[in-house]
Amino acid sequence: MCSEFFIYLCSRKQQKLLIHMKMRNFFLMAGLLITALATAQNAFLGEWVTIDDESGEKKSIVNIYKADNGMYYGQIVTLFENPDALCTECKDADYNQPIVGLTIVRDMQLVEGELRGGKVLDPAKGKIYYAKIYLENGNLILRGSLDKRGLIGRSQTWIRK
Repeated sequence: MCSEFFIYLCSRKQQKLLIHMKMRNFFLMAGLLITALATAQNAFLGEWVTIDDESGEKKSIVNIYKADNGMYYGQIVTLFENPDALCTECKDADYNQPIVGLTIVRDMQLVEGELRGGKVLDPAKGKIYYAKIYLENGNLILRGSLDKRGLIGRSQTWIRK
């Protein structure tokens, strides 16, 4: 019997067969890994209904998308109350802009199955926080915090539309 460990004792035909099997297994595993990574990236994409963590009510619909620069962003596409509201508390370029159309999730990168490294804007308060986004039981969890490690902050659960 020819084994991988003693491949030098095998016939040429057996050696070729073992090499073919190893290559097939390698490409199969590589394909599965690529599929898993693509699924993880796409799991965040799409429209999410935001739920206010204080009142428990639906606030808006945010579209999470991946930009050409490879980073993830989230833009408000629907506001359930007062859809014509302006971001009067925002600073700089966002000041007095319509909340619908505002990019509130910014510069997020996919790292180990989570979106990290970016920021989130709270249009009601006009404040920008460090952000981390992950999936839990099919829902999106957005953690906004004052510190990069996420120790001081709060989380919201968003539900896929």
